[in-house]
This record gives sequence, structure tokens and C-alpha cells, in this order.
Amino acid sequence: MVGFVLGLRTFSQQGLFVVGGWLVDRYGVRPVVLTGCVARIAGFVWLGYAERTWAVIGAVLLIGFAAALFSPAVESEVARQAVAWEGEGHGSRTRVLALFTVSGQAGTFVGPLLGGLLLGVDFRAACLAGAGVFVLVLAGHAWLMPQHIPGRVRNRERGGVRAMVRNRRFLALCCAYGTYLLAYNQLYLALSAEVERAAGSQVPLSWLFALSSLLVVFAQLPVTNWAGNRLDLRRSMTIGLLLIAAGFAVVAAARPAAWTGTVGLLPAAGYVVLLTLARCWSSRPPAPGCPTSPRTVGSASTPARCPPSPA
Repeated sequence: MVGFVLGLRTFSQQGLFVVGGWLVDRYGVRPVVLTGCVARIAGFVWLGYAERTWAVIGAVLLIGFAAALFSPAVESEVARQAVAWEGEGHGSRTRVLALFTVSGQAGTFVGPLLGGLLLGVDFRAACLAGAGVFVLVLAGHAWLMPQHIPGRVRNRERGGVRAMVRNRRFLALCCAYGTYLLAYNQLYLALSAEVERAAGSQVPLSWLFALSSLLVVFAQLPVTNWAGNRLDLRRSMTIGLLLIAAGFAVVAAARPAAWTGTVGLLPAAGYVVLLTLARCWSSRPPAPGCPTSPRTVGSASTPARCPPSPA
């Protein structure tokens, strides 16, 4: 049941990014971001007071859909501003996008630690604390985000979905990226089961998540700068996918030994390190005007017609 609920949560977020991108095109960044923040607050409060299975599922779906609203809006606008920043001669957009990733992962590092402390008090306290954080996020966006962002034009044209479905290269990219997400989400699904098998509890899980976030915070910028100066986008993506495969291979090779205790956690730690480094390798922006990742495709400011990476 836990895996089912986590799967629904993932689908309601990443599976509905296209809906968030379409809403951003039609109504603009600000209303979609603010609506997403309100939905996330309501979802956390609902989850904190949910006492039945259907209520937990409904709250989790609302929490995921909230991210499907504000995440494409924020990421596409950051990508657009990074391209504009580079166009004005202020510096590389690669560094701007890497800083965006690092700042997000800094929060991911602090989050599990605070969440673990709050869960020691009460699950409801953790949910209400999450709602409180998004109250601050909502207030910050309402105060700082302008009503009309200069240079951004709302797109009300029809036929975009039809063109997207007919774009075979784009659909192939979606399938490939879906495989990547399937692998990456094992951090939240299969990893917990492996940690419990090796350690007898899920206590070490939060430390593995913290390890992943720290790696991104300290490795993202150096890896991005190194790869950006030496490799094209295609080779960077290839190396990232090979690192993901290596992460799974480490766990699969060690599984027959059935190690437990600290030694038993080493394959899981290796998996986390390799998967995180793969994300660092793959976090390189494509051509100007294109999205920083396939999940932000669908916004007018990050068009789906961007050319593929060179062979």
C-alpha cells in the first residue's frame, strides 16, 4: 500500500507536468504558482488530519498535483531568465541553472533532517510544519513575483497537443526520460525496502537522502563546469545514464551476499552516490530557449520544437 500511494504521488506530480505547463501558457506564471502553493498547503493540512486510506490518498494526490502546477512554472521561468541573463552578457546560463539546482538540493538536505525530528514528535506536526513552510513560500511569491513578467507572452493558440503528439523525436525523448524517472524514483520506493532489509529499520534512510543532497550541493557546480567545457550535451547525457546503470548494477551484484548491518548499507550508499552523480552529469541546459529538462517542455517560453542535440 505504501508503494502504491508513493506511486500515485509521483504520477500526480511528474505525470501531470504537461497540465501545469499548459496552464502557465494560458494564464501566466504568477496565478499558477500561487494556486499551486495554496493547493500544497491544503494538501499538507488534509494529510495531517487524514484518518482513512481514501483521505490519505486524496491528500497525497493534491500535494503532488500542487507541484505539477508550480514546478513547471518556476522552472520554465528560471530557464527563460537564465537564457536572457546569458544573452545580456552577464555570464553562462549553465551556472545560473546549476545554482538553482544547488539551492533546491540544500532544502532537500535540510528537509529530511527536520522531518525526522518532527516525526519523532508526531506525524501531524510534520505535515503542519510542511504547510507552514509553503505559507512562507506563498507569501514570498505573492510579494516578489510581478503581475506581468517582462518578455513573457501568454500563448492561447490551439493545436499544440496535436503537434506534440506528432513529434516523434519528442515522444522518444519522453520515453527515455520516463525511464530515467523510473530509475530515479527508486530512491523513494525500492531504496527504503533495501535499507530496512540491511539495517532492520529505515533510520539510515534519512542519512542516505542527506548524502544525496550534499553531493548535489557540493558536486553540481564543479561537475557542470567541467562537463560544460569538455563535453557536448549528448555525451553528458550518455555518461549520466551509464552512471544510473552502474548504480543498479552495484546493488544487484551485492544482493546475493545478503549482507546486513553497516556493510549491508554500502551497496545502497553506492547506489545513491552513483544516481546522484548521474543527475549532476545530466543537469546541463540545451540550446537557448529550450527547457532545462523534458519535464518543463510544454511552456510557451520553453518550446517543444527545440532542435535535438548534435550527433
